[in-house]
Amino acid sequence: MREIDPLPPDQARAILDAAMRQRLGADWQDEDSGWLLVTGHDYMARVTRGRVNVDFYVDLLGAVTIEEKEINAAQDSGRMLAIILLILSLGIAFLAARAVGWL
Repeated sequence: MREIDPLPPDQARAILDAAMRQRLGADWQDEDSGWLLVTGHDYMARVTRGRVNVDFYVDLLGAVTIEEKEINAAQDSGRMLAIILLILSLGIAFLAARAVGWL
C-alpha cells in the first residue's frame, strides 16, 4: 500500500491564495472590492460581501473546494444588533451633549 504525503501548510496557502484570486479577482483584498476576510488559515478561508459567504477549502492532497452560500441567521442577527447598538449609542451621545448644553 502506498503512503500519502499530506500537503504542507505553505503549499496549501499558495493553492488557496491562487484559488481566491481566480474566483474573487486579483484585487479582492482591496477595500473597494467589498470582500471581507472573515476567517481563515492555511487550509481554509471564508470571505463575505453583502449577503454572500464564499468558503474555500484545500484538502491534504491539494484539491480545492469552493462553496457559495447566503449569510446565516447568526450573521444576519449580528449585523442587526450592531446597527441597533450604533443608533442607540448615537442617541445617548446626542442626549448627553444636549444635557451638558453643547447642543
